[in-house]
Amino acid sequence: MNSLEQAEDLKAFERRLTEYVSCLQPATGRWRMILIVVSVCTAAGAWNWLIDPETQKVSFFTSLWNHPFFTISCITLIGLFFAGIHKRVVAPSIIAARCRTVLAEYNMSCDDTGKLILKPRPHVQ
Repeated sequence: MNSLEQAEDLKAFERRLTEYVSCLQPATGRWRMILIVVSVCTAAGAWNWLIDPETQKVSFFTSLWNHPFFTISCITLIGLFFAGIHKRVVAPSIIAARCRTVLAEYNMSCDDTGKLILKPRPHVQ
């Protein structure tokens, strides 16, 4: 394989990697927004739950029943984590990190957008 074919292969690999990472970005942004909204709702519900004087006077389950906003948002947050939202939020960086691991063997790396970084060849003496 000559150097022209190698360069074309590298360009094709880079195009495909950047395409894949860029396709993940919109979904990742949506998942981040969902996580932020549910987290803020849970925090606001927790604050209201904690400052309510009735919370200390009744049983735990009764206090949860009296604060359905907190209860529902907390269950939603737990469900999202069980569904793997923590992986979906960071999916592009996971892909880039795995590519960096493989590309290191070939004196290459990539940035978070999928662009290849060619490192200088080590000098063998």
